[in-house]
Formats: sequence, structure tokens, C-alpha cells
Amino acid sequence: MKIFNSIQEFSTATKTIITLGTFDGVHKGHKCILDKLINSSKASGCESVVLTFFPHPRMVLQQNTDLKLLNTMDEKAALLEKAGVDNLIIHPFDMAFSRLTAEEFVKQILIDSLNIQKIIIGHDHRFGRNRTANIDDLINFGQEYGFEVEKISALAVNEISVSSTKIRNALTEGNLDLANDFLGYPYFINGTVVQGKQLGRTINFPTANIQPSENYKLIPANGVYVASSVINGKTVKGMMNIGTRPTVNGIGITIEVHYHDFNEDLYGQQLKVSIHHRLRDEVKFESFDALKDQLEKDRQESLAWFNNNSL
Repeated sequence: MKIFNSIQEFSTATKTIITLGTFDGVHKGHKCILDKLINSSKASGCESVVLTFFPHPRMVLQQNTDLKLLNTMDEKAALLEKAGVDNLIIHPFDMAFSRLTAEEFVKQILIDSLNIQKIIIGHDHRFGRNRTANIDDLINFGQEYGFEVEKISALAVNEISVSSTKIRNALTEGNLDLANDFLGYPYFINGTVVQGKQLGRTINFPTANIQPSENYKLIPANGVYVASSVINGKTVKGMMNIGTRPTVNGIGITIEVHYHDFNEDLYGQQLKVSIHHRLRDEVKFESFDALKDQLEKDRQESLAWFNNNSL
């Protein structure tokens, strides 16, 4: 997959089939659109193009929002590449871009810059300044400028009934199983292993402290989770705590992963932590011994989950 950091960087003599959107999470609903995009481009000999934006438009148009996203840009790119997309354009979204009229967007972007043959888009898509144009307007533009519009029907969307907002809400509420079902893969966090207070070592539960790679990445609700990582080419199973570590009077949210039967130095490494299942809430224990007893129970539950589920 080729990645372009603006519409202006992209150029091709081959006709393109396009879809556009934020694609946060690249979830099952997005997969429906991406499959149509890729199959249609292969059948017609065109190049597939996903046009997405960064920052997320809501971060620009609603500047007081504290929107957290399911994917960093690098994560999204990796998921789109895995889906089979030929070209990804990550266009900087700003106020000037938001002020393009619908016809300016069609003429300047779709026709002049992207060499469009066809666009595949949701039935409720709106575009242009103040999002005043709808799918019917896009179909009319297609007839005028000579490109096809394939509409994803309300029926197709409702059959999947998935949205990035629903997934964000599920993760915030601690409903990881629902979020993973909507995503079609385990939610994950990419980050760097940083120095912690090493208190886990004192009770035989050493942890890797994960610093997420971007501060806009959504972190699931506090609690204890079943987790895994691929380290040096090998899947390593473990459990993860997200929270304030109330038993040791912790300050701020930390993400700590204990890997089962693993004792290598991970400081400074970049890790992808896949989160499979939520075990329990984070709670404050009366003593380190009580905490250690609970962690052993968590370890056994985590191992039992892996025994009953394939990765």
C-alpha cells in the first residue's frame, strides 16, 4: 500500500475507485465498504483509494472536544493495508478544507486530483461547506462530471449495526467483549515500555509499563484484562491492569502488563498489546498480601481464558 500525506502528493494516470471517511477503528462496518472498494477496483482494473483525514474533523471543528480515537494514524494505516487497499491518502484537515463547497470538493479533489471513476459511500454521507450536500447531490455531480456513485444502503449498514462511537462507548464502559465483537479483532494499544516503580517485582508479578504512542488514543475503562503481545516473533500471554494502582496510592492512570512465564528486559521496546477480555474492576486491597492473592487468581483466570480461546 502506498501512503500519501496530502491529496497534492497523490498522482496517477490510472482511474481510481474511492471511498472516504475517518475510518476510526477500521471495524466490521468499515470492512463492508472496504471489501466493495477492493473487489470493484480489481474487477475494473482501477486503483483503490481511501481518503482519510488527520486531525479528525471533530478535533478541528469542535476544538473544545476531548475526542479519543480507537486508532493512531499508524495503526489505521496498518489495518487498511491488511484489508488490501492500494493507496491511502491522509489529508491534513483544517478550516480551509472544511470551507470547500460541495462542487469545489468534487471538481478540485475527486476529478482534478484523484482521477475518479467511481466513489463508494454510505447512504447518509454529507459533504461540502457546513455538510450541506448529500448523497443525491453527489449522484447528480457524478452524472455531470462522469463518475459513478455506489451507495451503501441503510439496510446494509443496519445489518452490521456498528459504529466507531458505539465501540468507543463500549470501551469506556468496560464492555471489551462487545467492542472486540464490533471491531472484528482484539482492541490493542501500541506503546513504549518505560521505567515504573517496580513494585510488582516485590510480589513476583513484574510488569511492563506501557506508554501509549499517542495521547489521543482511547484507553479502556480501568480494570484487569487478559492481554497478549508478540515479542521477538513469539506470542506471549499475560494480563494487564489499567488504573491508578489504589493499593499503593498511585497517581494518574498507568497501563501495566504482566506476561506469564516471561522474564526478559523490555525497557525501551515498542510493543503492541492486544486486549482480549476483561476480568474485573480495579479495586483497593488492604495489604500487599491480599493484592498478591488476587493477582494469582487473575493469573489463573487469564490462563484459563487462553486455554478456552484461540488467538
